[in-house]
Amino acid sequence: MEIHQIRAFLAVAEELHFGRAAQRLHVAQPPLSRTIKQLEKQLGAVLFERSTRSVQLTEAGLALIEPARAILDAVRLAEMAVTAAGRGQTGRVRIGFAGSSSHHLVGQWAKLVRRTHPGIEFVLTSSAYASEVLNRLSEGTLDIGIVRLLFFPPGIASRVVAHENLVVGLPREHRWAGEPAVHMADLAEEAWVMLPSEPGSMLRDLLQRLAQNEGFTPRIVQSAPDSLSLVALVSADVGCTLTVSSVARHVVNPEVVFVPLADQGPIDVRLVWREGDTSAALAEVLRLSEEALPTPNE
Repeated sequence: MEIHQIRAFLAVAEELHFGRAAQRLHVAQPPLSRTIKQLEKQLGAVLFERSTRSVQLTEAGLALIEPARAILDAVRLAEMAVTAAGRGQTGRVRIGFAGSSSHHLVGQWAKLVRRTHPGIEFVLTSSAYASEVLNRLSEGTLDIGIVRLLFFPPGIASRVVAHENLVVGLPREHRWAGEPAVHMADLAEEAWVMLPSEPGSMLRDLLQRLAQNEGFTPRIVQSAPDSLSLVALVSADVGCTLTVSSVARHVVNPEVVFVPLADQGPIDVRLVWREGDTSAALAEVLRLSEEALPTPNE
């Protein structure tokens, strides 16, 4: 059976009149009659009892009505799905970010996507460091990332969505805990707890660079997989940690004080994605990001 045959059958079945069915379908009556005869021949069954005065459904015709309607419904759903996908209303978009420092950004964005585009599956990976995000973008296993990086490889597009400051997490009784700011040189003798070097923490690399600028190598005594664990280690007086102001706002521990690192400019938080990606769903999610996460004023 072909779709035009099913539409023709339902029109005649619902009108029980070939003339009105032809008008409904915007075709002439003879081609409509030929279509019905061809369908009956293919099915090996008479679908209509015809007379000069009336058209009636046979038992075979009655049996075909619901399956025919189901077929047309399925066709309409398929057409709608294709149209929606082409407009970016359906699809799958995968985003990677580092949990504690970015979950507040992702939360408001994901809420907007799900409210306005329920057909888009927004897949979140909350344990991805910046270098891992870039690698997975290149591999095609992520579509968007939220990262803090000082440089970007070719083929990556980006947009600033927030500015953050560097802070040092210190035990509450630490001698610098009550100061308005602390200089990196003041921390030369401290033990540090940091995110792991692999798969690649920007903050760990930045600590190494800032310390070397002050003439010392930081003594990293322990690594932890996320900011929550780092703050717990600081509260246990294992060491201090270098982190960003969003962690200070969203990870609360009464035994830890966050002190701004002096003489350091803000760090950009950026959305990153592959240049030239043609996904309509990705384009729509990026458009919505401009509403949920607008670029801050300089």
